[in-house]
Amino acid sequence: MREKPTGHEFLKLIALRLPVSMLSNIDRIAETTHREKSYLIRKALEIYLEEYADYQVAIDRLNDETDEIIAAKEMRKLVK
Repeated sequence: MREKPTGHEFLKLIALRLPVSMLSNIDRIAETTHREKSYLIRKALEIYLEEYADYQVAIDRLNDETDEIIAAKEMRKLVK
């Protein structure tokens, strides 16, 4: 794999296969936003990984029997 410095991190080149319809959507968005396809794919993965981390925290808390469950009504009182 080739490495390319950018900002504070090195980028590594990977190859992947995408469905034609997905690549068409990426092409359209890249053209509309004047962004490179690789930028859009990196951003999509970045967002997915952040969301997945949040999801994992929620699942861990749901499965933690020592973590107290608070009703939405109670939570609204605490947040105000």
